[in-house]
Amino acid sequence: MGERKEYKLADVAIDFAMGPFGSNIKAENFIESGVPVIRGKNLNFYKYVGGDFVCLSDEKADELKKSNCFPNDLVFTHRGTIGQVGLIPKGKYPRYVVSQSGMKLTVDKNKLDENYLFYFFKSDIGQYELLKNESQVGVPAISSPLSSLKSVDLTLPPLPEQKAIASVLSSLDDKIDLLHRQNKTLEAMAETLFRQWFVEEAQKDWEIVKLDSLINISSGKGLKKEHLSENGAYPVLGANGEIGRTNEFLFNESLLFTGRVGTLGNIFRVENEKVWLSDNTLVIKPKNYFNFIYFVLKTAKLEEYNVGSTQPLIRQSDIKEIEISLPSENKLHEFEKESDLLLNKIRQNKSQIRTLEKLRNTLLPKLIRGEVRVNYEN
Repeated sequence: MGERKEYKLADVAIDFAMGPFGSNIKAENFIESGVPVIRGKNLNFYKYVGGDFVCLSDEKADELKKSNCFPNDLVFTHRGTIGQVGLIPKGKYPRYVVSQSGMKLTVDKNKLDENYLFYFFKSDIGQYELLKNESQVGVPAISSPLSSLKSVDLTLPPLPEQKAIASVLSSLDDKIDLLHRQNKTLEAMAETLFRQWFVEEAQKDWEIVKLDSLINISSGKGLKKEHLSENGAYPVLGANGEIGRTNEFLFNESLLFTGRVGTLGNIFRVENEKVWLSDNTLVIKPKNYFNFIYFVLKTAKLEEYNVGSTQPLIRQSDIKEIEISLPSENKLHEFEKESDLLLNKIRQNKSQIRTLEKLRNTLLPKLIRGEVRVNYEN
């Protein structure tokens, strides 16, 4: 195993740049397709920059050439939601522009592997280094962001070992990503089956009922801050999914939930898990036909039931009043059986994802610190 050496990030990267000030990217500059602008929301992926982009013309990107970034560059947020990091993937777009809340760097490939550096910044050591100059006044920000980034302390193994470490962690992330994509496909297949059976092939003689007759509905419950725990055993779930962890649970059964206030329209499944559902959710317990009710709600466009004045809001009473065509019990039983073949696979994949994420999160700091070493060839 090679000896680890200490560096400043400026010693092993060849280009640092910040995004342009807000006055240089205005809404009227955005076009439907062109050069993507990387914002904080595009870094909400474990590794690669992705998601939906706003775009600039080639001419505008040329004007902002100092803020241009390219495949294999790393991008960071220095204002707002700070501490985010993403690696620009190959083959998506030839270039990007980093937004005013971001900064980017290009590594010296003779000294540093960009994938290793990404994982360094995802570790607790890297996050400390990235945020050690955080401003405590007003909007969260990193003081003198480029200078702060350049001064990050790194203890690096030899380049071949960096690549070997990154390969181990990337293989876990790649498998996790594959399972997530499989789940999206399986979910889409089950929803297609629902639409075919109960929308396209709906019969005029089916009974019209209100959803209230098929479900029980209630609100979640607020959780005091002192009961939140970063390493809590159970998830705290809100309108967008997991928002924290706790060692207490409110439910331990199968149920559905959706946003009550704030974000509306997302429908989530909880299947015999211990969870805490926050007070910005509505908790829906189907009396029968769990999968059927799930897809009824998914296709009901609940966001259109918004009655809020200052922020989006949906009422229990409005969900109860939704009318649906109810087919025969035989058809409902058959759908539960057919859809379970797909949804059970999703459950298995989710279990595997949790196992892989736990392994990755355990290995990551140990590999970065050198507490666990990997074999490699020079």
